[in-house]
Amino acid sequence: MKRKREEISEEAKNELKEEMGKAKKIREYKRYQAMYAYFSGMTLTEVSRVYMINRTTLSEWYKRYKSEGLEGLKDRKIEGRPSRLNEEERAKLKEMILKRTPAEEGFRANYNWTAKLIGKYIKREYGLSYSIRGITGMLKRMGLSYTRPTYVLAKADKQKQEEFRKEFEEIKKNS
Repeated sequence: MKRKREEISEEAKNELKEEMGKAKKIREYKRYQAMYAYFSGMTLTEVSRVYMINRTTLSEWYKRYKSEGLEGLKDRKIEGRPSRLNEEERAKLKEMILKRTPAEEGFRANYNWTAKLIGKYIKREYGLSYSIRGITGMLKRMGLSYTRPTYVLAKADKQKQEEFRKEFEEIKKNS
């Protein structure tokens, strides 16, 4: 048995359209767009086919919209996996990164912290393994920025480099 479509006011449809125009996230835009199409007369099956969205997903969006309004279509904060290092351990790690060099921590001939070295330190001190991506994410959450080192050749000929840059710019202009 087919469920009868619940109608919404023109004002509510206009709000959906307005939010669709303001949406900065594609996921939210698609939700507003799908619900706008549905309330403009398409069936959920038609919306599913036209916008290539699973019908079950559309039904969930519809239920959320009916119970929560526009807020139900917005992205929700998703909690990630809890950190394996507790707050105190992360604070100690941050302090160590800021105040000590890898050489002072027993990593020979290294004077700059890299994600790989931080991973080795965590493994040694806490017995936990982290991926490079996991470490860089943790650094970001700790308020630290991570940049990859850039290398400059010490014996590079400055004049030849400048000539190359000019030639390269000419090649780019003429391409």
